[in-house]
Amino acid sequence: MAPMTRSRADNEGAVPNDLMVTYYRQRAGAGLIVSEGSPISEQAIGYINTPGIYTQEQVEGWKKVTKAVHDEGGKIFLQLWHVGRMSHPDFQNGELPVAPSAINPNDKSFTPEGFKDTVTPRELTVPEIKQIVQDFKNGAKNAIEAGFDGVEIHASNGYLLHQFFVTVANTRTDEYGGSKENRSKILFEILDAIKEVVPVEKVGVRMNPSLHGGFGITVDENTIPTYDFMIEKLNNYKLAYLHLTEASPATYDVPHIEAHIAKRYRPIYKGNLIINGGFTQETGNKVIADGDADMVAYGVPFIANPDLPERFAQNAELQKPDTSKFYAPGAEGYIDYPSLQEANA
Repeated sequence: MAPMTRSRADNEGAVPNDLMVTYYRQRAGAGLIVSEGSPISEQAIGYINTPGIYTQEQVEGWKKVTKAVHDEGGKIFLQLWHVGRMSHPDFQNGELPVAPSAINPNDKSFTPEGFKDTVTPRELTVPEIKQIVQDFKNGAKNAIEAGFDGVEIHASNGYLLHQFFVTVANTRTDEYGGSKENRSKILFEILDAIKEVVPVEKVGVRMNPSLHGGFGITVDENTIPTYDFMIEKLNNYKLAYLHLTEASPATYDVPHIEAHIAKRYRPIYKGNLIINGGFTQETGNKVIADGDADMVAYGVPFIANPDLPERFAQNAELQKPDTSKFYAPGAEGYIDYPSLQEANA
């Protein structure tokens, strides 16, 4: 089950609640659940009601979630998240969000008062980058204390680490900018920090090499060579997995894009490879049969089908999700989708 923001931690401390316990318990039949993105600090927040992993109260809330999943025989990793420039001053006590460089993504941030235009962020100092590395480390340590089976570093989808990787968002001239080695430095510093507190075989990394046109990210001639370098280097870490997202078919004709992510990176990456991005049961089976991935991550199908693996096993019809409730508060459109057994009854 792929990580999906659901914005249900609607309390002052951004603490996982009983609704979330039920939601994850219902989906424990997934081979592995990757939790929704969990901010590693207050600075990391960019969406309403996202459950954090930086206070003891949040750790205690997550303990109930992991216990529920484990009681059902499931496995769950926590996704460690910093949104960078995709935040808004509304989340930063009126201050600017932070980023590798002061470049506005010209997108929208989901604030307590609804969607607002993003602003030009403030460029991070080197000491601040070092602090963010420590925040990832602390988040990983907290996740293990909360009972998670491992953690996933969110280095994808236009958020902070992705912003460092791409030249459209990173124009720094210091040790974190310029060359592909420098632009990817923060990821490997985070991995080296986390492995001091969590066995590296309990750590996954999420990436979206061909993201184009969202979150202010565009592919250029530097993009794929940078990912080739990073993914080759990740072989030096015995990770739990590398989790990649396929390119959108709408972007296949964009110059410099890699249209077939699994096919490109399966020969390069030697560890467990998870692929995600609009797969059906049939196409998911095919990518595994073709040897292009070890696992397939499903997102939206799990929203309306908490027992998705069982439905696949029985070739049962899938229920359709109510998109208007994806990020709404409350139980509706969250924990009220019946399982196949319940529907048949």
